[in-house]
Amino acid sequence: MSKQEIVAMLRAALRDVMAERMVAKTDKETRAARIALKRFQSQRMGGTHADLLASSDTAAAARFFLEDLYGTHDMTQRDADIERIVPTMERMLPATALQTIAEAILLDALSESLDAAMARHLGIEFDENAYVEAYRAVSLPADRERQLAYVRSVGLSLCELVRIPLIGATLRMMRGPAHIAGLGQLHDFLERGFQAFKAMKAPRDFVETTIARETRIMRNLYGGVPSPFEIE
Repeated sequence: MSKQEIVAMLRAALRDVMAERMVAKTDKETRAARIALKRFQSQRMGGTHADLLASSDTAAAARFFLEDLYGTHDMTQRDADIERIVPTMERMLPATALQTIAEAILLDALSESLDAAMARHLGIEFDENAYVEAYRAVSLPADRERQLAYVRSVGLSLCELVRIPLIGATLRMMRGPAHIAGLGQLHDFLERGFQAFKAMKAPRDFVETTIARETRIMRNLYGGVPSPFEIE
């Protein structure tokens, strides 16, 4: 895929995710329902991947997945930062790095869309049984499979990026200028992901372990398996 095609994909994904977030920002009930949903899912994933969060080798990467790729905090400023510097990224970043960012935003947009449907169905207060019913009722298996495919692709892309010489040094060098330019959230997001994956002994194993667990849970949910989140 050419840089121009990646940029077009990135811009479209940014429009989608920013539109979804704007709905939540302008409606208090919608925002509260989405926060409740994201908190439930974050706690669930924290339990599923407790061993990865507890290991000194994988803890930073697990937190990056749970908090940066899928967290409850407001990503509006990061999205605006990316939108501002798309032309600069197109000029300066290799296509592989640009595609990683684009796929992270595509994942974000899809997750926001799926969460919006779930939150409308569930409201602010719900239990695990209600969550399971909503998951089956409002999301298609193909969309959940695509969501996991994006997570896997972003993870494996990070595994490759950390092997490219000088990217880490470039990120460190740009830390100050990025914050001065008002791009601190975006820079910190990129640096956290890079450092987390750079520190692991076997980053690909981490990605494949995470995806295998989440795939099993997805199949449990659609298959009507009792206690779908228990995979041990």
